[in-house]
Amino acid sequence: MRRFKVGVQLEPQHCSIDELRRAWRDADDLGVDSIFTWDHFFALSGDPDGRHYEGWMTLAAACCDTQRASLGVLVSCNSYRSPDLLADMARTADHVSGGRVILGIGAGWNERDYDEYGFGFGTAGSRLRDLEAGLLRVKARLVRLHPPPVGPLPILIGGEGERVTLRLVAEHADIWNGFGPIDHFRHKNEVLNEWCRRVGRDPTQIERSVLLRDRADVDHVDDFLEAGAQHLLLPSRAPFDLSGVERLLAVSMSS
Repeated sequence: MRRFKVGVQLEPQHCSIDELRRAWRDADDLGVDSIFTWDHFFALSGDPDGRHYEGWMTLAAACCDTQRASLGVLVSCNSYRSPDLLADMARTADHVSGGRVILGIGAGWNERDYDEYGFGFGTAGSRLRDLEAGLLRVKARLVRLHPPPVGPLPILIGGEGERVTLRLVAEHADIWNGFGPIDHFRHKNEVLNEWCRRVGRDPTQIERSVLLRDRADVDHVDDFLEAGAQHLLLPSRAPFDLSGVERLLAVSMSS
């Protein structure tokens, strides 16, 4: 088994800020490669009106509290902020973290977020068109910012749409994030490889990450790696039991 990266997505819902801060410090101390939050305005499970915190502000705190892991929002919704502003936010957070930020971005999907915060939901097609335009603006702004990012500030695109999203990954992303189960991930990974061929991109330039469904997927690491995964992310919600992450790390370290 080859070495793979291990990450955790700490869900900023149904918890306190102190619990979140303790969780990402603990994850960083364990030696994870990455720590992510998400970009929503309301809880996605449990009480829909339960406690919840905004993604980029929590990420900024994680930049201050951690020392080793890469940090990101999995993923930022392109609709919620000016792409130029998002680029500037990510560049600034990158400085705070000492060069460890990953700029995750996607088209958006959660209609309640849009409706309650006053964003036009549009259609899946319009959101994807906006994402393509937004990616171009993000990349253009990043090269104009002074000072530039400290680290590589890789662009991660989340999503699996075969006609548009995976083409955008092939054209613009440094990292792609997909989902299980294994056969599903394998198929989407092959579609991405085909898009790389079509647009003239070396597929090895794009890191493949997968957000596992739960700790049961930890028993199938070999299968995910065989399907093309290089970076395995495990979700964790309050009270933030990191035992599954520890299992992943142990498997990775033994490979």
